[in-house]
Amino acid sequence: MTRVFIDGSSGTTGLRIADRLAEREDVSLITLPEELRRDVSARKEAINTADVVFLCLPDDAAIEAAALAESESVKIIDTSTAHRTAPGWVYGFPEIGAQRGLIAASKRIANPGCHASGFVALVAPLTESGILPRRSRLSCFSLTGYSGGGKKMIAEYESRDRKALLSAPRQYALSQSHKHLKEMTRVCGLENAPAFCPIVADYYSGMEVTVPLFAADINGSAEDIRELYKAYYKGGAVGYADADDGDGMLSASAFAGRDDMAVSVFGNGDRILLTARFDNLGKGASGAAIQNMNILIGAEETKGLIL
Repeated sequence: MTRVFIDGSSGTTGLRIADRLAEREDVSLITLPEELRRDVSARKEAINTADVVFLCLPDDAAIEAAALAESESVKIIDTSTAHRTAPGWVYGFPEIGAQRGLIAASKRIANPGCHASGFVALVAPLTESGILPRRSRLSCFSLTGYSGGGKKMIAEYESRDRKALLSAPRQYALSQSHKHLKEMTRVCGLENAPAFCPIVADYYSGMEVTVPLFAADINGSAEDIRELYKAYYKGGAVGYADADDGDGMLSASAFAGRDDMAVSVFGNGDRILLTARFDNLGKGASGAAIQNMNILIGAEETKGLIL
């Protein structure tokens, strides 16, 4: 029986992890009463008696919580931004490169960001194979449901007297300093950060990440990328999908409630659209965290996930 503690279990990511683990016969959840959830001593004891700890906290709090771990056996999965490019931490996207083996051998896993997950899934295989030069200057558009903004944004969108502007999609991170850019650039081995345009819209969950390419700028074709994805993504929670939604459209909410991801290639011989669709709370957060836990404890990689 694997003992699991979720530090920050009241947030959207922590709640979904708890929901996914509730039916697991191989997991025992360590819980704290409400009055002790912020008590450092109680949290420290829970962290050091657990086999696996999920940190579902803001960055600074996650750094502080990780420092509480004194047991040599405890394994930590941090869902915050804090450790995604930090020394000693393994990036928790098992489907790319050698990450699956690195995750299995590590005790410190940094869960990927939601937007970053789609970008990495699309771009990392291309830089790894040489189809995409590492010096490329890319752009990326990402649609997300409002649950990606956490409890505060959820409350804003679901309020009866919300602002009228929330009824239309809203672009953000206008300064090009989004916190996911660092991992997007480093994990994909790019020399330049992409121009990144995240957009939040009036639906609860689901994500659609698009990276446009010109065929003249890559070492190959759309068909080469398509065949690479099909060969690259076998096993895990990422797969290739050929079709749109049947009407020449792609809905960003198609994977809401699920923990997998589909990558696709559209466009023509000149202009190519790479897309990744998944749930920002699933493969973009909680589902990915549980997948990483499964690898750490030697369980079936997709056990307990909705695929």
